[in-house]
Amino acid sequence: MEGCIFCKIVKGEIPCFKIYEDEKVISFLDINPVSQGHTLIIPKIHAANLWEIQEEDLMAVQLAAKKIVNAMKSTFDLLGVVCMQLNGRGVNQLVMHYHLHLVPRSEGESMLSVSSWDQKPGNPEAIAGLAEKIASRLA
Repeated sequence: MEGCIFCKIVKGEIPCFKIYEDEKVISFLDINPVSQGHTLIIPKIHAANLWEIQEEDLMAVQLAAKKIVNAMKSTFDLLGVVCMQLNGRGVNQLVMHYHLHLVPRSEGESMLSVSSWDQKPGNPEAIAGLAEKIASRLA
């Protein structure tokens, strides 16, 4: 897509710190890392978000994530990895090209707010109604 920074990376027009590539995806270190090893995985074919990405490209991103997380685990002393994907400007997606963040977390690093929130009991009737409403639209 014209003007998309990630499409330019895929085409080799903009350099990146590549760590993985196959026929469907490319993965590189984030230039504004949340933590050491913060990695992005993108499909080579442009899709703005989860609503637009083709299933085979989505699957390729997830399979690459598994490989990369295993490499991270053998590289760093990890407590965990945040796998985060944002869809739309309303949730702060800055580059409108589908991408999955892998954010390693090690000893001494603070929790990321996206992976730590207050748990409050929900209304079971409201939850059941919402589940039924969403499920009915899957057909």
